[in-house]
Amino acid sequence: MLDAASSPFRVPFDGGFRVADAPTGPAADSPSKDECEDRLDELRDRLDDLQRVLYADDRFSLLLVFQAMDAAGKDGTIRAILSGVNPAGCQVRSFKQPSSEELDHDFLWRTVRQLPERGRIGVFNRSHYEEVLVVRVHPEYLTGQRLPDSGGEGFWQERYESIRDHEKHLARNGTVIVKFWLNVSREEQRLRFLSRLDKPEKHWKFSTGDVEERRHWDAYMRAYEEALAATSRPWAPWYAIPADDKRYMRMVTADVIVRTLESLPLRYPHLEGTERARFGEMRRILEADT
Repeated sequence: MLDAASSPFRVPFDGGFRVADAPTGPAADSPSKDECEDRLDELRDRLDDLQRVLYADDRFSLLLVFQAMDAAGKDGTIRAILSGVNPAGCQVRSFKQPSSEELDHDFLWRTVRQLPERGRIGVFNRSHYEEVLVVRVHPEYLTGQRLPDSGGEGFWQERYESIRDHEKHLARNGTVIVKFWLNVSREEQRLRFLSRLDKPEKHWKFSTGDVEERRHWDAYMRAYEEALAATSRPWAPWYAIPADDKRYMRMVTADVIVRTLESLPLRYPHLEGTERARFGEMRRILEADT
């Protein structure tokens, strides 16, 4: 696999991203489903090792942002990739409809409160990007935010600017940000919705609002295109991951995460000579303590 920096799915930093050019499925010569599963197992083991060093090193945190249309597979991907990671070093946060308290603050406030500590992996299942995606498609939601100015194209450009500045500030202070758009096709989403209706154990995952939002598909694609183009930067890159094949999607996403961690100068803490010198004494005490 390619390293994260050269991934074919990384959104360019020049603002030239186009949704129409982003594939929703794997190429014909991509690994088979079994090969994807085997590779994902290897990546999970490697991620577990890297998370231990990240935690011990205690200089960086890793923030993984997941955005997607409904039924793209965010929950399953997060679960599949992080299933082998020590829960003490990982935290997952979901962001849905904002509370009245959250609406009384700026749009970044609720996610800032949930940022991962140094040494930890934080996952945002949806994120501050809801404010330039769902709210962009449904600008009537801005009424509840009671903003002094919420009109015109300049408003959205200022939000992109706020996001870029915010993420750059985090990166300067040791938060490594990797953002994933799980790019599912409209047809595949339709089939997954039908599958949920066919299986009673999946009914809880379905709501009539899901079908209503499909009517805004084109508007969402425009919002994703503009948001990714405006905010994919070297300090916080976006990856547009093909999501029609779940096994391939999970493998590619895990590979980007592992390659990102491998690019960091992580190391276990090195003890000073005076402290190490006492190890021999401690060993003698422990060996004599029978």
